[in-house]
Amino acid sequence: MSAGESLDLPVAWEQALASFVMHLRDERGRSAHTVRAYSADIRDLLQHSRQSGCVDLSDIDLAELRAWLADQNSAGHARTSLARRAAAARSFTSWLRRRGLIEIDPGTRLSSPRPHRHLPEVLTAAEAETMLDNAAVRADDGDPQTSRDRAMLELLYAGGIRVSELCGLDLGDVDMSRRVMRVRGKGDKERMVPFGVPAAKALQEWLGVRIQLLAPASGNAIFLGARGGRIDPRRVRSVVHELIASVPGAPDIAPHGLRHSAATHVLEGGADLRMVQELLGHSSLASTQIYTHVSVERLRSTFEQAHPRA
Repeated sequence: MSAGESLDLPVAWEQALASFVMHLRDERGRSAHTVRAYSADIRDLLQHSRQSGCVDLSDIDLAELRAWLADQNSAGHARTSLARRAAAARSFTSWLRRRGLIEIDPGTRLSSPRPHRHLPEVLTAAEAETMLDNAAVRADDGDPQTSRDRAMLELLYAGGIRVSELCGLDLGDVDMSRRVMRVRGKGDKERMVPFGVPAAKALQEWLGVRIQLLAPASGNAIFLGARGGRIDPRRVRSVVHELIASVPGAPDIAPHGLRHSAATHVLEGGADLRMVQELLGHSSLASTQIYTHVSVERLRSTFEQAHPRA
């Protein structure tokens, strides 16, 4: 489709799209972000199919799916975006087949462009320690928000958890005696994540002053914003960037960079790859294997700097 052009869809197609979105949200438990992305992708596919002359959903065949992806590629979309759109299309046609809206599922033969895997930037263990030391010093000013910031950084790094998992923590999710926390990851899947003594100490100190930020909107949220509501992920990102900036030579990473750093350091410390997979909540070991490449690259860099015949 040309930029900015939009076609009205048949009522039956709109109904199918709405039902598919409900399926993703209510039955599959997909995140709000995934639901929005898939909905937009499928609407674009359907509009492309209408422009191509498709009258019925069964007219959307493999050739049409490939033509749609080819147009997306020509528009300059990244390979990762194309891979997601292909996944959305396959999910949609599979759902149509199960619902009996089409007889043959063309998505089973639709391949995805292999996305380029970029090695994530990570902190060294020394840089992570400096960042957390700086957070501890800043927390000595008596401001409950700096105490909160320190606890958030400690948990992000200690457990390698996602920023959404951190923000979603409730008071009942943390067992201080066992030093474990229950987090809800992608697909609303729960897992137990351990954390160490420094994180426990920082969290205990924050909980001791949490009352200073309490408001009617606080509920059971562990981490609160300045107005007392549950902490916003954007505020967490700002805190991470602020503290990273205090570490000379450290890459400017986001909260997810702390997750990458934690996974890399645990793996370098001798942990089994399967254990790292469980820690991060990856459904596939393939997602975890990128950290082996990070470790090898760091080893190679150290070798080239230190070995006289590198």
